[in-house]
Amino acid sequence: MSSRQITVLGECVADAFAEPASASNELALRVLPGGGPANTAVALARLGTPARFLARLSGDVFGRLFRTHLETSGVDLSSAVRAAEPSTLAVAELDDQGRAAFSFHAQNTADWQWTAEELARVDLSETACVHTGSLALVQEPGASVVEDFLAAAAPHATISIDPNVRPLLVHPDVYRARMAHWCGLADVLRLSEDDLELLLPGTPPEEACDSWHAAGARLVVITRGADGALASLAGDRIQVPAVSTSVADTVGAGDSFTAGLLHHLGIRGLLGRRLTELRLDDVAEACRFATRVAALTCSVAGPNPPWKDRLEQLTATDRA
Repeated sequence: MSSRQITVLGECVADAFAEPASASNELALRVLPGGGPANTAVALARLGTPARFLARLSGDVFGRLFRTHLETSGVDLSSAVRAAEPSTLAVAELDDQGRAAFSFHAQNTADWQWTAEELARVDLSETACVHTGSLALVQEPGASVVEDFLAAAAPHATISIDPNVRPLLVHPDVYRARMAHWCGLADVLRLSEDDLELLLPGTPPEEACDSWHAAGARLVVITRGADGALASLAGDRIQVPAVSTSVADTVGAGDSFTAGLLHHLGIRGLLGRRLTELRLDDVAEACRFATRVAALTCSVAGPNPPWKDRLEQLTATDRA
């Protein structure tokens, strides 16, 4: 069964990773195209879901890198805006477990300058799901425009949100103040355990899920790294174990998980409405698939999600 289009809205960020330099007073940076929403769009397209990315792409050297990366991954950029502003840059530092901490260079960059006129031109008639989140939902002046776009899309498409809290750039209080509103818009809320701790410090995951259900989100999934994922469907919960893998780094793993989750729901025809027909077994199956996608992303450097044939090869090997 083929899936209908998923439209992803948000930023594309240049992720710069430090590498050994030729002199002690130099710093060499390896730049890869990243950004949570862009990573999700790429992962969806590589899995075989028709994925359209609503982005404001700069014409600078990073913007050209983004465009090539997205197009060669099969992402539809027909509704992307050619932006005059510069691209956003994030410098990543990896710890011993491959987890990344980012510092952002994002003042007045292209990603946050959405206007109502730009998004009013977007046709959602073929879209089953709209996914967004991360900085696009909190960085003004575009954030309010994005929220209005989601509200207009909600009667016609499933809405998926990943808060992807970035405390070095935006204080968690800004996210906390908007979470109830986002849950009122969202059918799917996917976040990491790090996001949970920043949003509701010390709160048990189950209690957090219940509060977000009460605010409107039907499906809440909290990814927990090596401990797998907790999925809560209107209060009915299931734990899904992680897939064991050799970790290069965890950059983009959560974005790939989200893509795997939405892809799996999409090919089963479960997107395009309020998820009222969704069963816990459907969620468990989708989360198990998503953990495989995330594990493959962790096994390579940077936000480089797997292609469909790679996933199929591993599945065939596991069954043999």
